[in-house]
Amino acid sequence: MEAVLDELYTAPPFDFVARRETLAAAARTAGRMDDARRIRAARRPTLAAWAANLLLRSQPEESRQFLELGQALREAYQALDAESLKDLSTQRRRVVSALSRQAAQLARDAGHRLSQPVQQDLEATLRAVLADPDAADQWAGGRLANALTPPSEFRPGSAPVAEKPGTRSRPAAPSPSASPRRASKDELAERRRARQEQLARAREEAEAAEQCLREERARQADFDAELRRARKRTEQARRRMSAIEEQMQQAREECRQAENEQQEAEGHSRSAADVVAQAQRAVHESTQRVRRMTRGAT
Repeated sequence: MEAVLDELYTAPPFDFVARRETLAAAARTAGRMDDARRIRAARRPTLAAWAANLLLRSQPEESRQFLELGQALREAYQALDAESLKDLSTQRRRVVSALSRQAAQLARDAGHRLSQPVQQDLEATLRAVLADPDAADQWAGGRLANALTPPSEFRPGSAPVAEKPGTRSRPAAPSPSASPRRASKDELAERRRARQEQLARAREEAEAAEQCLREERARQADFDAELRRARKRTEQARRRMSAIEEQMQQAREECRQAENEQQEAEGHSRSAADVVAQAQRAVHESTQRVRRMTRGAT
């Protein structure tokens, strides 16, 4: 069942619904109703989420190293190791860029070119995997349905924050004058981020709809071409059938004529046989008379 779901989430999104229904129907036919419900509940991934799933399944070693990099980054941020942060941040940008290009190439190889908004969603998902352990766990599952959004800062997870010996961490006292402005800026940034996400999703849905329309038009063109070929074959078959029917009609007429000629020949043959029989009797009678006359003369 897990392998079935993994395969479903790496299938192209435009084939997802049809493939999901086929797999669910197969499970129902086999009597696996729980599996059928799990398959039916699977959500179709966006293009960015599908590309991220495809990257995970197609590049397992690179994906494992990427997850390890994310863990190292979160630990560096947690320990506030400035030197490690600098090195890992540079590595983070390089790896995110490289992996996003690999995912885009995998998508092209599968027949789907990623647009710029979808590529941006894919990169945001990879950054979220590095920064957020929950996002890393979701991606590692290989069944993303939506692109992930990176947090505003690295989240170390459940591990404790490192402290210097002999010191105790204290919460920083917020500045009365800075807090409202910072809250306002954070709220504005959150609104902008939400609008950008909505716009990206809308663009992706529009692109998906256009791609679906193109595929349906191509499928209709294939059906129309097949219909034209079928009509041509039907017309050719009708012409051959008409020619065969004409030949059969001619053969029937010739057969009737031959039967009439046969009946007439049979009549002539019977008449000739009667004449021959009569001639044979006359010859026999004549022969007998000659014999009697010969004996009387002697």
